Amino acid sequence: MGRVVVEVMPKPEILDPQGKAVARALPRLGIDGFVGVRQGKRFELEVDGPVTEQVLAAAAQAATTLLSNPVIEDVVRVAADEAAQQ
Repeated sequence: MGRVVVEVMPKPEILDPQGKAVARALPRLGIDGFVGVRQGKRFELEVDGPVTEQVLAAAAQAATTLLSNPVIEDVVRVAADEAAQQ
């Protein structure tokens, strides 16, 4: 059984209130050194069989048509999850 990982992030020009809230909370928790946080989404798509080029192409199509909102988000990664195939 294979798995494809799709990662989606807000476009750089879109406000990210969740990311800003995390960035403000880190110093209060004693975690320093980070100057910004952006929060995105991760999808894991399981397939019955190996992850082929055709599977990746179908996942990329799903990412752009269903899993992301192209007005405010970018699909930043569509790749086989190597850990799932071991």
